[in-house]
Amino acid sequence: MINLGFQGRNVLITGGTSGIGLAVADLFAGEQARVGIIGRSPERMDSALKTLRAAHPEAKIVGAVGDVADEDSMRNAVTSIVSEIGGLDHVVNSAGIAGALGETVDQVQAADFLEVQKINVLGAFLAAKLALPYLKEGVDPTYTLVGSDSGFVTAPGMLAYNASKGAVAQLTRALSVELHEPHGIRVNSVCPSIVDTPMSRDGMGIESFAGVDYPVSTPENIAWLVLSLASPNSVAVNGVSLLADYGYHARSSFPA
Repeated sequence: MINLGFQGRNVLITGGTSGIGLAVADLFAGEQARVGIIGRSPERMDSALKTLRAAHPEAKIVGAVGDVADEDSMRNAVTSIVSEIGGLDHVVNSAGIAGALGETVDQVQAADFLEVQKINVLGAFLAAKLALPYLKEGVDPTYTLVGSDSGFVTAPGMLAYNASKGAVAQLTRALSVELHEPHGIRVNSVCPSIVDTPMSRDGMGIESFAGVDYPVSTPENIAWLVLSLASPNSVAVNGVSLLADYGYHARSSFPA
């Protein structure tokens, strides 16, 4: 059995109450890490904590309600988590929204466009900024972002989301350079194509991905990639935006 190296480590996950973030929290807890999750909804927080604690009764799992796009709210949430788990070694930014899908550029409202950037980009920046004082003192510290293949390829009607995930890919590179040499903090991101989450189902207006003619990942598929990048076994990996799109990006448009 491979030891991923998380036993006794302190982990914070934004967007940890559902989807990929919840799956990441579940896997970290299973690796005997101390886990703190941040989410906006008190109801989803209560449900997530009950689920995680039932699955991992011996693990230290705590939560704090906070808005990732509000600096004061995030500072309070991060401080609360750190006070309960005792520090930070690994941070995962999984909070994100899709925004309105299916609208052309002339239909997208400026306020809606900015809301997507606030949650997906400003939220990712604030998670790094506010966790940094603790990560500096962490063991084999990492910051892992959940991006998207939408930061590299586009589809009509996804303008705001495409722009935000492109920014996340570049933020990954910038932070990896800024934080690694002085502080030893590795920064990477996982960029999946479609994942079977409530956000994806809502955005596409479907109740299930069963029977679709394209590949769909589970949240657990992506969570394993997040843990793989954060593991001290991946010490040489820094500044990478790992595409998890079943090889679509590698396909030539040449009709052969």
